[in-house]
Amino acid sequence: MSSAARTTIVEGSLPRVVLRVALPAVGSTLLLTFFTAVDTFWVGTYVGSAGLAAVTTSLFWVWLIISIAEMVSIGVTAVASRRHGERRPEEAAHATANALVLTVLLGVGVAVAGTLGLGAIFAAMQTPAQVTRLGIQYLGTYLLAAPLLFGFFTVDAAFRASGDTKTPLLLLAASVSLTLVLDPVLILGLLGMPALGIRGAAIATISVRSACFVIGLVILRRRGMLRWRGVDPALIATICKVGAPTAATGVVFSLIYALVTRTTAVFGTPAIAALGLGHRIESWLYMIGVGFGAGAAAIVGQNLGARQVERAEHAAWLTVGYATVPALVFFVLALTIPERLALIFTGDPSVVAEAARYLRIGAWSELAVCTEVVLESALGGAGYTVAPMFTSTLITVLRVPLAAWAATRWGTAGIWWVITGTAIARALAMAAIWKGGRWKKRAV
Repeated sequence: MSSAARTTIVEGSLPRVVLRVALPAVGSTLLLTFFTAVDTFWVGTYVGSAGLAAVTTSLFWVWLIISIAEMVSIGVTAVASRRHGERRPEEAAHATANALVLTVLLGVGVAVAGTLGLGAIFAAMQTPAQVTRLGIQYLGTYLLAAPLLFGFFTVDAAFRASGDTKTPLLLLAASVSLTLVLDPVLILGLLGMPALGIRGAAIATISVRSACFVIGLVILRRRGMLRWRGVDPALIATICKVGAPTAATGVVFSLIYALVTRTTAVFGTPAIAALGLGHRIESWLYMIGVGFGAGAAAIVGQNLGARQVERAEHAAWLTVGYATVPALVFFVLALTIPERLALIFTGDPSVVAEAARYLRIGAWSELAVCTEVVLESALGGAGYTVAPMFTSTLITVLRVPLAAWAATRWGTAGIWWVITGTAIARALAMAAIWKGGRWKKRAV
C-alpha cells in the first residue's frame, strides 16, 4: 500500500473511512472465530462432551496466550499508526521489525513455560480427569507453535496500522478454507491419515496459522513495511509500555475465567461445557467488536499523528455506533433461540439446556460488549492504556467473589448473571474514560 493510500485515513468522509478500514478487520476477526468454531464443532460432535469441555476450557488459556501476544500488537499499532499519520512510513517499518523480534522471543518463552505448567493449569481449574487428559493434549499441541502464532499478531498489526485491513482478511480467508479440510482429516483420520482426535484439531489450527505468518512476513518485506536497522531498545520499551497494560487486562481476564470455571466445576461437566460453549457463541459478537476496534485504533492513531484530535474522537464514537447494529441482532438471537445456537456445537441435552440459560442471561451484556471493545481499542490506538487496564481489571476481578457468592444462592444462573453484570459495567467504564478525554494528550 502506497504512502498516499495510507494518508486517506486522515482525510475524506469519516463514515466511509471507518467502514473501509473496519469492515475488512471485522471479516478477519470473524474468520478467526470461525477458525475455532470449526474445532468446536468437530470435537463436540465426534469426541463428545468431555472433549468439548477440554477445548472450551483450554480456550481460556489460549486467550491468555493471545493477550500476551497483543502486548506487542497493540504497542506496534499505536507507534506505527502515529508514524504513518506523521508521514514517516520508514519509521513505522523499523518499529514493525523490532516488534517482530520481541514477539517471537515472547512466544518462545510462553511455549516453554506453558508446556512445563500444563498439569498445574488444569489442576487450578479442578476439571474432571477425562477433561484434563484431553485438555492437556489440545493445549499442549497448541503451545508448540506459540512463537509463530505470536508473530502473526504483529504482522496483522503492521498491516492495520498502515490502514490496510484487506491483506490480513485475504490471508485468513485462505487459512480458514484449509482448516475446513484439515480438521476432519486429522481428527477422524481420513485420506489415509492417522486419527489424532482432539490433538488433530490443534494441529490443524496451528499449522495453517503459522503458514499465514510466514506469507504475511514476505508481503510486508516486499512492500517495504518491514525494515531492520538493528535492535532499538528505546523503541521496544515504548511498544511494551503502551501494550503491556492492555495485555495485562487480557491475562487477568483469562485467569479470572479459570477461577470462575473452578466455581462452575462444582455443578459438573455439563456446566463447564456450557460456560465454554456460551463464551464461544458470544465470541462471534466479541470478535466483531474487536474488528471494529482494530479499525478504530488505526484511525485514531493516524489522526492523532496528523494532529486531528476531533476527527479521532468522532471516529471512535462513530465506530461504536456501527458496531451496535450487530450487537442488537445477537441480543435478539440469544433471547429467542439460544437452544438452536447451542445445538450447532453439541447434541448433549444437558449441555444444551445449560448453555441456553447462559445465553438468555448473557443477552443483556451483548448490548454493551462492542462499546467496551471498540473504545478500549481506540484508547490503545491513542497509546492511553493504563487507566483502562486498572478499571477493567478491577471490575473483572470482582467476578471471582461475586460468582462464588451467587452460585451458593442461585446455582449456575447466579454465575451467569455476575458475568453479565460485570461486562456491562466495563462498557460503561470505557465510555466514561473516552469521554474524559485525557487520552488526547498522550504522546507516543
